[in-house]
Amino acid sequence: MRVLVTGASGQLGSEVLEVLGRRAAAMRRGGELDVLGAGHRQLDVADRDSVLAAVLGYEPDVVIHTAAVTAVDACESEPDRAFAVNALGTRHVAEAARRSGAHLLYVSTDYVFDGLAGRPYLEWDEPAPRSVYGRSKLAGEREVAGGGTIVRTAWVCGRTGANMVKTVLRLLRAGAPLRFVDDQRGSPTHAADLAATVVELALQRRPGVFHVTNQGETSWYGFARSVVGFAGGDPESVEAISTDELDPPRPAPRPACSVLDNAALRLSGLPLLPHWERSMARLVGELQAPRPA
Repeated sequence: MRVLVTGASGQLGSEVLEVLGRRAAAMRRGGELDVLGAGHRQLDVADRDSVLAAVLGYEPDVVIHTAAVTAVDACESEPDRAFAVNALGTRHVAEAARRSGAHLLYVSTDYVFDGLAGRPYLEWDEPAPRSVYGRSKLAGEREVAGGGTIVRTAWVCGRTGANMVKTVLRLLRAGAPLRFVDDQRGSPTHAADLAATVVELALQRRPGVFHVTNQGETSWYGFARSVVGFAGGDPESVEAISTDELDPPRPAPRPACSVLDNAALRLSGLPLLPHWERSMARLVGELQAPRPA
C-alpha cells in the first residue's frame, strides 16, 4: 500500500508520518507500506498542476490531506489565501485522488460550527461557521468526494509548530501574566493521539465524517491552569478573563462552545482517544525534557 501525506512538515502531518513509519517498520510478510510525505515546500496544494503531477506520479492507494492554512486570525485579513489552500487546494487533492483511485482523508475543524448549540456537536449537525477560517475549511469538506473521510478535530497541540501548550510554557518561563478566556470551551487534542486515529481511519478507508478529539472538555482558562500545573507551576497564577477583555481583541470570532461529540467513532465501536489531561501531561513532559546534546 502506498500512502501520500500532504502538509507532512506540519503539526499533525509530522505525527502522521511518524505513525506510518512505525507501521511500515512493524509490517512483516503479507504486505508492505510505502509512505511519501510532502510538506509545503515540496507540494503547494494551491497549485493544481503540481498536485496532479505529484499524486498521479506516485499513484498512492491512500491520500491523507493535512495541508492547510490554520492561522485563524490571519485568515480574516487574507481570505483569498485561506480559500486558495483550504478549499481550492482540497479540490485539487480530491481531483488527483479520484484520478488515481486513491482513498482521500481530509482533516477539518470544530470551527465549522458557530458554537451556539449549547451541547457537544454530532457529526450530523449542520455546520454554521462564523470565521473565514471556518468557512474555508467547510468549503474543503464539500470538495471531498462522497466516499472520502472527513476528520474534524479541535484545539490541536503537539511537539511541532505553534500551539497553546507551547504558548503557556513560554509565558510561564518568562514570568509573564497568564490571562486566558473562560468563556470559550472545547476539547484539547494531542496531535500524536489524533494522528494514530487518522491513520487507522485512512487505511481502513472508512467513509464519512468523524469527530476525533481527546475526551473531556474545558475552557482555555482551565486548559492553561492544567498545563501550568503539569509544568510544576502554580495554577492559581492563571487569571480568568472574558473574550471581550482580550487586548488586543482577536480579529476572528471564535465559537463559544465547540466541543465535538465523537459519536461516529463510539457508535462504530472504534477506540476513543484518552482524556485530554492525560495526553497534555505527557506532551508537557516531552516539551520540557532536556534535548540531546
